Amino acid sequence: MSFELPELPYAKDALEPHFDSMTMEIHHGKHHAGYTTKLNNAIAGTDLENKSIEEILTQGFDNNAIRNNGGGYYNHCLFWSILSPNGGGNPTGEIAEAINSSFGSFEDFKTEFSNAAATRFGSGWAWLCVHPDGKLEVCSTPNQDNPLMPGIGCGGTPILALDVWEHAYYLKYQNKRPDYIAAFWNLINWEEVNLRFIEKN
Repeated sequence: MSFELPELPYAKDALEPHFDSMTMEIHHGKHHAGYTTKLNNAIAGTDLENKSIEEILTQGFDNNAIRNNGGGYYNHCLFWSILSPNGGGNPTGEIAEAINSSFGSFEDFKTEFSNAAATRFGSGWAWLCVHPDGKLEVCSTPNQDNPLMPGIGCGGTPILALDVWEHAYYLKYQNKRPDYIAAFWNLINWEEVNLRFIEKN
């Protein structure tokens, strides 16, 4: 069994003007595709070949090719799924209640999440995770690490992610990562995030 690059759930230009179509073409068609191919190569002929990506990431491993490419595969699959050309606005439903409970208000959550993304040195990700008790946590990880991996320093199941690697934004935003982070809030598919919260809570 091998992993496949998922199709985007929208056209590559559908997230304009916030995320440009050229970046989406390269980000999905080159970077994510590359992680997928290299992950399949790294697990070929091993006992990981028939495991889910979540099983691979949660068990821990010493192989950097699996760590980097498995993380890259999983992280991007989540990232594409929580974006929408009809996204943005305020969350509703159970995730809205959980955000208010965990952070005080949606605005306070936005500030904490944006800060996690802006202050991640170099390449990495910002996350919103849910713990088994329903509590939410914001954190960030370097490179293609994610909270499913043991010993990362933040836990729970990721339900919202923002890629802050330069390849995610440099064509449009150059070195202005805060502008890219601000644009992200216009694209979040809160319905999908809510479904992920309900599933893991």
